[in-house]
Amino acid sequence: MSALSLEIALLGTGILLFLTVVAGTLSSRFGLPALIGFLALGMLAGEDGPGSLAFDNYEFAQVIGVVCLVFILFSGGLDTAWQTVRKIAAPALVLATLGVMLSALITGVAAIILLDFNLQQGLLLGAVVASTDAAAVFAILRSKGVDLRSDVQALIEFESGSNDPMAIFLVGAILMFIAAPVFEPGPLAFDFGLQMLLGVVVGAGVGYLLPEILVRGHFRYGGLGFVISIAAALVAFGAAEVVGGNGFLAAYVGGIVAGNRSYSAKRAVSTFHDGIAWLAQVVMFLTLGLLAAPAKLLDIAGSGMAITAVLMLVARPLSVFICLAPFRFDWRAKLLVSWAGLRGAVPIVLATFPIVAGVDGAFIIFNIVFFVVLLSSLIQGPTLGLLARKLGLTREAEIIAETAPDLAKGDQSAKVAT
Repeated sequence: MSALSLEIALLGTGILLFLTVVAGTLSSRFGLPALIGFLALGMLAGEDGPGSLAFDNYEFAQVIGVVCLVFILFSGGLDTAWQTVRKIAAPALVLATLGVMLSALITGVAAIILLDFNLQQGLLLGAVVASTDAAAVFAILRSKGVDLRSDVQALIEFESGSNDPMAIFLVGAILMFIAAPVFEPGPLAFDFGLQMLLGVVVGAGVGYLLPEILVRGHFRYGGLGFVISIAAALVAFGAAEVVGGNGFLAAYVGGIVAGNRSYSAKRAVSTFHDGIAWLAQVVMFLTLGLLAAPAKLLDIAGSGMAITAVLMLVARPLSVFICLAPFRFDWRAKLLVSWAGLRGAVPIVLATFPIVAGVDGAFIIFNIVFFVVLLSSLIQGPTLGLLARKLGLTREAEIIAETAPDLAKGDQSAKVAT
């Protein structure tokens, strides 16, 4: 009986994963982010859907989300060209830190005013939805439909890959405040800086060692080389967390360092981890979709739309324009970066933290966050490419702008020769 149950479980898991991919592909063909299909199938398979699968283990879902995010961030780092990123590193890091804080504060205050949340609940909701999601951003920007100008795309991708630590830190700090209302901000600020520093150091070390091990061990193609690359992503996260650093940042930095070194297996490793990242997205969004109850989402639809509107039209644009004010980005780039603040799995995973901690109103926060992610994906994802083209921020427009002066010089030379 146990063997039969195992066979049925494996068969069902395989079918569910296959159907999830099909759902994601169909949603992409209709111009929607694939994560919509992943989440939708999870909801249909859940307790309130036709699948009737009862799943409410938020701790287990949190673990799955963390593991999947490690591989998504590592893969995103592998595909990030440092030559492009270093030019926008400063503004991206400001957005990833100060920008997240501003978004969290504005959204939190709006929740207190509009939803009648208390101070702790409002700030907690703001912190949970403050960061953009690397999985959603990478999936949208690296699809065939959105080909942004190189500096703008690098800014959006680097910010999305590096702003999770600030959101995690803010959620943790607010949960600490709820548990013990008296605390000193000075040690918290020092702790955050130390987490970032250790995350970068550990990630850079692992990213440097990965190509060295692959080359010196003659792991050129496939097999054990892929196993070692998986181990590198896990070691980057785990080692950083053990020494008090930020594991998510370490995984992303490790991918960047490894991806910008030259070694024979580089392309194979990158392709392999691209597949791992897609599998991670499928598993993560499917799991998170199982947690959601459509009936409960309808109950908070008004609250969810209000917070989504504040986040998309007020909090995110204000934080972007303020943070990018000292840098050389025109209003068009700032507007597009504001609209590219997609929310995805990270806010949903973070929304499980208050539930696990037993915070009052945590389930309402979770449902609102889930609703915000759905609306953000449905509205911002399909329109990002259209807005980029309208603003002239695609690579095609960039090439035309670069060649226009040369064409003008050619016309001028022709006039002179005439």
